[in-house]
Amino acid sequence: MVFWTLFGGLTASVLSGAVLGAALGLTGFAILWFHAEGALQIGVQAVWNTFNMYTLTAVPLFILLGDVLVASGLAAGVYRALAPVFARIPGGLLHTNIAVCTIFGAVSGSSMSVAAAVGSVAYPELKRRGYDKPAVVGSLAGGGTLGLLIPPSLSLLIYGALTDTSIGKLFVAGVVPGLMMAALFSLYILLAARRNPAMAPERGERRTPGEIVLGTLQIWPLAVMIVAVLGSLFAGIATPTEAAAVGVAAVVVLGFTMGELDLGKLGAALMSTTRTFAVVGMVFLGAVILAQAISLLGLPQQMLKFVVGLGLSKYAALLLVVIVYLILGCFFDGLSMMIMTLPLIFPLLTGLGFDAIWLGVVITIMIEIGMLTPPVGMNLFVLVGITNNEVPLGPAARASVPYWLALLLGVLLMTFVPGIATWLPSMMRI
Repeated sequence: MVFWTLFGGLTASVLSGAVLGAALGLTGFAILWFHAEGALQIGVQAVWNTFNMYTLTAVPLFILLGDVLVASGLAAGVYRALAPVFARIPGGLLHTNIAVCTIFGAVSGSSMSVAAAVGSVAYPELKRRGYDKPAVVGSLAGGGTLGLLIPPSLSLLIYGALTDTSIGKLFVAGVVPGLMMAALFSLYILLAARRNPAMAPERGERRTPGEIVLGTLQIWPLAVMIVAVLGSLFAGIATPTEAAAVGVAAVVVLGFTMGELDLGKLGAALMSTTRTFAVVGMVFLGAVILAQAISLLGLPQQMLKFVVGLGLSKYAALLLVVIVYLILGCFFDGLSMMIMTLPLIFPLLTGLGFDAIWLGVVITIMIEIGMLTPPVGMNLFVLVGITNNEVPLGPAARASVPYWLALLLGVLLMTFVPGIATWLPSMMRI
């Protein structure tokens, strides 16, 4: 009966046009009212306790960091500095797209912020040089997903807050998988460019090793910021909130002194952060109420017993969860999808023996896949807008398919070799 209230309530509220956060919260209240003797105050208390968590204040700070990064135009200098490194490799500046997205992912917790920041610089430049336009958009859409995996990551931050998992360890766990995905993306570009040289026709001017090294030294301000944010986290001398505050202060200073940031752009970034966090916060609020209702009635334990009763192995259950995420990725944005499903998915898979840290990274990769999945693939929409619809959604989605498959391959590799995500956190004292 409770399951009917859960799924019926969610379906009815979503179809009514209610925003996702309201749909989740109303369903949670319905469960508490009809199945927990009207204990609505439990949901209200859960919201109060969660939104008073000190850790949660890092979420708007990391969103602001990404928005200021985009507004300051710092991406252009980093792109110019790294372009000569890859100019003579098959695939050329498409590799630069991945490399710059990787670097920006280390200072921005948002996939869309990374795609927008790098795409606004890279697309006009590569279009001018005769690169295949869909291939450029595909590389930027794929590379942009690294912003959600490489720490600091909004996905891992919210996952840690919802599941009471160490956010410091989650951030550390995202490093190796993030670099692995960047390597897989570049490997695809290399192979595709060798098969179809017209994809990246221009190899660029020859530069001496000394000139290349000298050029890359121009990104030192961003490197300092990365060390300040991630170094303080990894060393255990700063909480995620403190590290986020350091990052925001650093990017504002760099934006005013070395970028194009002014008071008007800073104000616009603050407004953008407010709107984004309002959306995330509303979904988070609804999910907290629903999670409290589900937990109170023991639904995760019932699901675990049901799955065990079916005789499914832990890996069959994981495959089922992956399929569910692939389907939901067609209809929901990544963070909303994660917040909505965690109350059931987390206790189910950890109850079957999966490591909580490892699971956080896997779920983040599944969210990244959703960022590339139409009709709601947000990275695709951001980049289609940047191209002024020169690359429509259909060609952009087809060009991102190899990166979509590479992310699935990443999940497979992590399933067979969990240490990809768990080894580094086990070595750190966080």
